Amino acid sequence: MKTSSTATLPIQWRVTPLAALVATLMATTPLQAQTLRWAAQNDVLTLDPHSQNHTTTTAILQHSYEGLTRYTRDYKVEGALATEWKSISPTQIRFLLRKGVRFHDGSPFTADDVVFSFGRIKSPTSTMQAYVAGVSEVKKIDSHTVDFLLSAPNPILTRTLVDFRIMSKAWAEKNKTTAPPNVANKEETFATRNSLGTGPYRITGWQPEQRITLVANPDWWDKANASNAKEVLYSPIKSDQTRMAALLSGEVDLVTDVPTQDVGKLRNDARLKVVEGNEVRTIFIAMDLGQDELRNSTAKGNPFKDKRVRQALSLAIDRAGIQKAIMRGLSQPAALMVPPGANGYNKELDQVAKADPERARALLAEAGYAQGFELPFNCPNNRYVNDEEICQALVAMWARIGVKAKLQTESFSTFTPKIQGFQFQFHLYGWGVPTYDALYVLQSLARTRAGGADGNYNYFRLSDARLDTLIDDIKTEIEPVKRNALINAALTRIRDEVFFIPIHYQVRPWAMKKNISTLHRSDDKPEARLTTLGP
Repeated sequence: MKTSSTATLPIQWRVTPLAALVATLMATTPLQAQTLRWAAQNDVLTLDPHSQNHTTTTAILQHSYEGLTRYTRDYKVEGALATEWKSISPTQIRFLLRKGVRFHDGSPFTADDVVFSFGRIKSPTSTMQAYVAGVSEVKKIDSHTVDFLLSAPNPILTRTLVDFRIMSKAWAEKNKTTAPPNVANKEETFATRNSLGTGPYRITGWQPEQRITLVANPDWWDKANASNAKEVLYSPIKSDQTRMAALLSGEVDLVTDVPTQDVGKLRNDARLKVVEGNEVRTIFIAMDLGQDELRNSTAKGNPFKDKRVRQALSLAIDRAGIQKAIMRGLSQPAALMVPPGANGYNKELDQVAKADPERARALLAEAGYAQGFELPFNCPNNRYVNDEEICQALVAMWARIGVKAKLQTESFSTFTPKIQGFQFQFHLYGWGVPTYDALYVLQSLARTRAGGADGNYNYFRLSDARLDTLIDDIKTEIEPVKRNALINAALTRIRDEVFFIPIHYQVRPWAMKKNISTLHRSDDKPEARLTTLGP
């Protein structure tokens, strides 16, 4: 018997020990005993675990909905709703499910729920298909055994399954929510505002843009390691000033979106402490590479189809200036779409060009845009660190080379359905790597959109045959050296063709009261099981 402490597929059975669990989080009411009050800048998009691939949403829902696997403190993989797994063949992986687990309504968790959840996450309306990429079928063997049948060997299956969350088949059928709604069409189902999982907390209420309440599940299967936080209150507070005032006044205990300009002051406050670390997230500019004609632009045709225009837009950006003046050092200028901390990142490839407006203007002239052009530029104002300020700086930098970007900002809750409706042609976006492997970035963003996980977040109409071949080979290559060589080739092509314009990798500081102890997570998903409340 072997402990499942690595991400690769097993040769023998893997048995996972129960992780040491402890909890935490937030709210905006007078402090209750064993209550954690957590604030950040943006709200969840839904309570449906198979609908929206959005970090804040998955960070909250992981407390209610669980996967077959989960991460340890050092990002290795261990069992959650599955206790053991083994390879029957390179394309057939058998999982033994944890017995005695019950959903929050008391109904038992079985193989039927896993099979049902697989069908649900594979729905065309789901944006979560990357988490079951390469899985052709989930087959029930008995009440607590399932086989995952793969289209080809999958070197990171147990990592992707961390965010494949299991929903009750009976509950979903009873409430007529057997498929996620179409968010781009502003649809909702019962699961949009209600939840029923197996996890350490029950979500008892969601008032959009105000509060989410969670209470401890006394019947959690891992209650021996449960947190001392019996209640979690999450408050989305968009305003930096208001969010910081809530922390300084004691109204909240933990803030995970700390304005960069306040970090130094918070470090010097004896009542508080700051923990920080690199986040596995790249902030970048996306362009519509497929349309023949841009909407609401003075440019003829689509200038983004010309590599020289893309190069010019990138060369106009003073990334070091953004790092210093806007991010106050809490970022790392980027040349790649895969950040440090994720498998496949290569420091040698991550060579950031210095800003060169003169060369940028020359490239625009070579491309036939010597007079520049105007076009809309869209940006969220409450999702990424200093997102609106970054966009304002970019507008000024592009203006110097003759590109007049007309900035339009809005809340991420309305920004997201517009992206998914292909309404944006030029916008700022961010992409994290919850699997800690480059394939998640490449397949979701850079692969030609082909259904399922292939290009499921490619709202940029990017289609490159060479890149598609590399990504398809990365999916199935088991040998690590060969696989990383393929990843390097894909990242190099994206960089050299400027299919995206990376700005920086985020550094994420969290601030909290002295009595809060938590492990900083580079996926920016605070976990109750990794947090404790002191006296």
